[in-house]
Amino acid sequence: MARWVGTDGYEVEHILLDRRPVLRVSRTVSGGRFLVAYCGSVAEVRGHVDLATLVEVVDFPTS
Repeated sequence: MARWVGTDGYEVEHILLDRRPVLRVSRTVSGGRFLVAYCGSVAEVRGHVDLATLVEVVDFPTS
């Protein structure tokens, strides 16, 4: 699944929730991660995070 990080500790992840695709918005504050919202569209994410600040995180294989 895809993952994007932004400023102020925000992170957006594309996940499956009850077999439905959603975008999970979370935020890291003082070392703890807190759920902000489950969003059904990018327009909903825009209400929580400035989309222009998001960059995609690509996990490379370690082997």
